[in-house]
Amino acid sequence: MPSATYTGPSNVISARSVDAVRPLKVICLGAGVSGILAAIRFPERVKNLDLVIYEKNEEIGGTWFENKYPGCACDIPAHNYQLSFESNTTWTSFYAKAPEILEYWKKVVDKYGVRKYIKLSIKAVEARWDEKTSKWTVKLVNLKTGETFSDSADVLFTGTGTLNEWKMPAIPGLEDYTGKMMHSAVWDADYKYQGKKVAVVGAGSSGIQIVPNIQPDVERLDHYVRGRTWIATTIGMAEVQKRNPNGGNFDYTPEEIKAWQDNPESYLVYRKRLEAELQTGHGITQRGSAIQLEIRKLFTQLMTGRLAAKPQVAEHLLPNFPPLCKRLTPGPGYLEALTQQNVDVIPTPIERITPTGILTTDGQHREVDAIICATGFNTSFQGRFPIYGVGGVKLANKWKSFPSTYLSMTTSFFPNFFMSLGPNAGLGWGNLLIVIEGFVEYAAQCMARMQVQNILSMQPKPRAEENFVKFCDAYFAGTVFSEECSSWYKTGGKNGRVSALWPGSGLHAIKALKEPRWEDFEYTYVDGNELGWLGDGSAVADVGEEDESGKWYYLEGGNMLHEPLAEKMVVGANE
Repeated sequence: MPSATYTGPSNVISARSVDAVRPLKVICLGAGVSGILAAIRFPERVKNLDLVIYEKNEEIGGTWFENKYPGCACDIPAHNYQLSFESNTTWTSFYAKAPEILEYWKKVVDKYGVRKYIKLSIKAVEARWDEKTSKWTVKLVNLKTGETFSDSADVLFTGTGTLNEWKMPAIPGLEDYTGKMMHSAVWDADYKYQGKKVAVVGAGSSGIQIVPNIQPDVERLDHYVRGRTWIATTIGMAEVQKRNPNGGNFDYTPEEIKAWQDNPESYLVYRKRLEAELQTGHGITQRGSAIQLEIRKLFTQLMTGRLAAKPQVAEHLLPNFPPLCKRLTPGPGYLEALTQQNVDVIPTPIERITPTGILTTDGQHREVDAIICATGFNTSFQGRFPIYGVGGVKLANKWKSFPSTYLSMTTSFFPNFFMSLGPNAGLGWGNLLIVIEGFVEYAAQCMARMQVQNILSMQPKPRAEENFVKFCDAYFAGTVFSEECSSWYKTGGKNGRVSALWPGSGLHAIKALKEPRWEDFEYTYVDGNELGWLGDGSAVADVGEEDESGKWYYLEGGNMLHEPLAEKMVVGANE
């Protein structure tokens, strides 16, 4: 018989083995929690990987390296704020301070030997998708030398965080002030505030931590509070009250720490108990739920009681919106500090900064030696630097009215681009750090698939992105997050759409990110060959010089015929 003749397309056969793993270059921006996790998990999950992580700071750690203000700490228990796979039994206090948290991340980096991937003091200034090469080109600047250069990669992963770009308040006269002025995110550790008259502007998370920590040491503290906020019970309150009925932080004893080190199983029992408490309470986020109404009543009673010495402060601080509409702030010691004789809480709007102090709209002028601006960060998702996708579309322009994504991690027209802590990534309730692990694992799965499926680029289908945005809007309509309040959770003011939070609980996010839905993406293929994943008909073991295990690996774990089957393997044995 004559041999068969193939007359189809010429590019059906790709010069690769079916199980070959194509090399992949990945650029990660940021060496905070997300970047550290990427440095650990990407090389573990993605073979044949060339990874580089650029960090603008001179050390790893992100927010825990940058924030050095007095009292800077995590407001969830330290034993919750750690990796699922790296428990630290030696936390010295229930709510760990920033230096101890930074030390934890340094130890993680060193234990896993991932500093080799991290290049410090290098800042990204632009990222652009090249449609001809299907690669990302990132422009960077060395902050120590001023040198600018570019790097390119198949995949761009950003782990720069949401609360990263601090901003000064838009108050006239800032430049006229002749005293000491600083933002909480760039604290001057050399400045001696003791015995001075100090103004703290802002009552967000940093302001709430700064006030009780400097109050005992200053002559006078003027605290400018523009809005209302719920000062909650501390997270992990059940555990705190066992040790400290007043609800403040507490230190672990050396005996407790040693007992955990000697008996890791007892430590895991403790950690799991704290984790269960942190992950319990999703119902609080639901509008009109019984637990939400109960919590509102409890918080009102607690705040009123703790501010009994200055009831006028309670009148100003107590919100008319439900708890969690804006970020919940535990604030150990904060309300007590506001009742002290050397503290004035000033709700009157600031008109301007003068050379010697602050003038409010009621005509009052208060002279101070220092002004601390605890006024937060740019949370607009407009980007720290321009990112350009397909057709030169600028991400900031695409997100000008609202930042749309698919599962918070990807966005259409930006191929091979993954975000950790992008829009709709934060949590209203739950353990965010474990969700960040989910973001990194999700991105790693996508990269690994690209390598073995002959995929050149992948991006979410516009319809999948639209559906996720619809789900977010529908979900948040039934939650307290969409109630009327000023919150960085929202885009578009008090009644804007929720753009910073995941649409569900922390446990929901962990489950949803467990495995990608590949059908929600669109792909291009190496050499344009959609069948290229089949290669040339060979496996690596057919053509390689590797040991023989590649030719019998499927025999591993088999049974011997002369051995009886385990009882659990005998189908129908008890029928």
